[in-house]
Amino acid sequence: MQKKRLILNQPLLDITLKRLCQEIIETRDSEVETVLIGLQPRGIFLAERIKQFLKTDFGFDFPLGYLDATFFRDDFKRKGNILKPNSTQITFIIENKRVILIDDVLATGRMVRAAMDALQAFGRPQKIELLCLINRKYNRDLPIHPDFVGKKVNTLATQRVLVEWTEQGNEADAIWLID
Repeated sequence: MQKKRLILNQPLLDITLKRLCQEIIETRDSEVETVLIGLQPRGIFLAERIKQFLKTDFGFDFPLGYLDATFFRDDFKRKGNILKPNSTQITFIIENKRVILIDDVLATGRMVRAAMDALQAFGRPQKIELLCLINRKYNRDLPIHPDFVGKKVNTLATQRVLVEWTEQGNEADAIWLID
């Protein structure tokens, strides 16, 4: 039997997202354009929320794109592992811009590495930063660390984090730790 433990829900989730937006603004260099890139498939929901809060609460309207890094993953060609790609929607050049990669959960770091490889097709950014809602400590395979973190969670390799968004058809926004 699976055990579910609530990590974050409303209104704490909105408070966390607004804090992340404030951190983005505080660390911004006014001479370098900032763009947001949501990682497919689940990071796009967080990216949309971040963009919305930045615009409505803080008056910043940064361009937003979606990046699919499926074909850049190191497990893409493994036997028995069939990965379904999602669409990439980046309608701007990232050359010399501050790129903030956005994903819901950072675990091993492999998806972020794949995303950085995939970004090269869109130009060479001045800087790449990582924003994640949940930073799963003790699971990292690669030396990748987020610049902006909603919440750090100590997890075991056997546990997983489930992020539920209303945009996905869920009744309410909630983040769960599942054993």
